[in-house]
Order: sequence, then C-alpha cells, then structure tokens
Amino acid sequence: MKKVILPLLLILAFSFLAAVESDPSAVVGYVRYDLVAGNNMVALPMECPWNMASELGNTFSGNVDQIFHWDAANQQFVAAADYGGFWDGDFPIATNDVLMLYSYVTAPFYSLGDLPAPATYNLVAGNNTLMVPLNKSTLAMASDLGTELTAGSVDQIFHWDEVNQQFVAAADYGGFWDGDFEIGIAMPLMAYSYSPITWPSRGIQTAPAPSRARN
Repeated sequence: MKKVILPLLLILAFSFLAAVESDPSAVVGYVRYDLVAGNNMVALPMECPWNMASELGNTFSGNVDQIFHWDAANQQFVAAADYGGFWDGDFPIATNDVLMLYSYVTAPFYSLGDLPAPATYNLVAGNNTLMVPLNKSTLAMASDLGTELTAGSVDQIFHWDEVNQQFVAAADYGGFWDGDFEIGIAMPLMAYSYSPITWPSRGIQTAPAPSRARN
C-alpha cells in the first residue's frame, strides 16, 4: 500500500494522524490518544466501527470498565458500566462523539477508519462536549475557538487534565481569555454556551486540504 501523509491533519496535543490508500481507493487513517490510569477524554474523529459503547469497551479486554457521554439536555455525564461482560446503561456511539473512558492501565486508544465528513455540533445553552474538527487546523488556541463560537456567546472552553483528573478552563473576560491553552484537531473539549448554536455552520464548511503522497 502507498502511504499518504495528510499535512493538514497533524495532531498537536496527541500523536500524528497517518493515512493509507487502500482498495478501492478509500482514504483511511487513525488518531491516537494515550490513556492514563483514571478518567480520559477522547473523541472518535475517524469513521466509527462500533455501534455501542459496550463494543468499544470490549476492545480493551477488561482494562476499561466505564464509558461516559455528556447528556447536554440534563447537563450531566451518563455512564455505561461493565459488570463482567454485561454493560449496564449501554448507549449508542457514532463518529465525532466525545467520550470519557475510565482505564485501569496506561494504554493507547486509536480512532481508526475512513476519513469522515467534517464534524458538526448542535450546542445547547449550557455545557457541551465537542471535538475540534479535522478541517479546523487554523484553531490553535482555546480563545480562537471561543471567537468562532461568539454567536452562542461562548465564554468558557474546558479541556480534561488527565494528570490531575479535572477540567481546566479558559474564560473570556471581555476579549481577554484567562487560562488560554493550545488546542488542535481531534482534541475533545467542553464549551459553555449561553444560547443554542450549530458549529461549524454547514454553510461555511471547508474541506481538508488535498493529501500529498510519498513513496
């Protein structure tokens, strides 16, 4: 197979995203997230091969026994928990979802699959999880994302600090973002919005740049 490097899709905070061209000329790739022992926030930026949280959890051979998703309507995390092969509270998962995984060990997690259509999120008033879409490499800081989300009056962006097991915030104080931090494509985040907003707007989506082949 011929390796294809996608220069636009370099992961800033995680590993790099690589791609290969396979029959019938489908572009597939992966994003790697490094899990620690404890809670870890991840996303599913590539086409998701699983339908349910339990299917994802079973790939870890018992090392991950809780998977959470953010219920924006009720403003709380909802869990699926593994009780010896039976996943209580199992829920559907899909491409571009943001999840929290509880791992007992340090291990890599790969989102592996076809390159999907650009992600779009329907934010509600309150906290929302989202992932920096693969076609948004121009967003380098949390403040950049906050500026794009001004239609929803978003004034706080959070990332999960795996080392200290807590959310860390960047907050907008009238144009100055206190606690601003670096972000990159495929990075899972939480944003606080004062009003509903669809982001990125479907009318202004931009496609990823063409890939460059290497022998």
